Amino acid sequence: MTSSLAGLAVVVTRPARQAARFMQMLRDRGAATVAFPVLEIEPVRLDVAARTSLAPDEYDWVVYTSANAVERSLPQLGRPMRVRVAAIGRATSRALAAAGVDVHALPGSGANSEGLLARPEFAEPRGQRILIVKGVGGRDALRAGLVSRGAVVSEAEVYRRVRPAPSAEALGELDRARESGTVVASVTSVNVLDSLLALAPEARYPWLRDAPLLVPGERVAAEARRREWRGPLVVARSAEDEAMLEALELRSSDAGRTTPA
Repeated sequence: MTSSLAGLAVVVTRPARQAARFMQMLRDRGAATVAFPVLEIEPVRLDVAARTSLAPDEYDWVVYTSANAVERSLPQLGRPMRVRVAAIGRATSRALAAAGVDVHALPGSGANSEGLLARPEFAEPRGQRILIVKGVGGRDALRAGLVSRGAVVSEAEVYRRVRPAPSAEALGELDRARESGTVVASVTSVNVLDSLLALAPEARYPWLRDAPLLVPGERVAAEARRREWRGPLVVARSAEDEAMLEALELRSSDAGRTTPA
């Protein structure tokens, strides 16, 4: 344990089940944590025809886009046995490993569609059948990139993100966060950012948009600027726990590394 983040109160907006590891890593470095989940994950039930047509072993590759995709798909589509498996990010890879599934491809850096598309395995996928296991909606970069290279792509949408009403306890924690030190808000996607802004509106929390905002990559940073976030932006390499933590520690040791809004 270190005190590299002492004095910070980090608002963690991930769904409660995905937040625990990151929150513990923050506390181990001296930060206070504020659990303020702005999304919940609900399963999407597939009918018999969909479960048959989307069985992973009917494809050349199956790509899992998140740990939620792993958790919500395995009971319905089964565990892949023969197909090659790709994961977007190390958290997804850990979820697959815990289920006994070998991973054959990961992004070389980061945890996004572009990183996976840069892998040599997907440079020329013409004619290959690829299944993307994902949530409802979200970015289309992976499917579009594979289709443009000649792959035949199917999608299994096995969960949806819903915006919960924040509990009185969560609102109270957010209100008290300002008194505990320097507040840093953290988001892992544009969707999460939008939910945070909706659930903690400026009319009630006028100070929040002036706080530092920890984001995964320049794309989300640009969207934060577009939404008129006024505080400094702390830009991590990806949404992975280690990358977000590294960016926050760099910011704490050298405030000049933040990117002005």
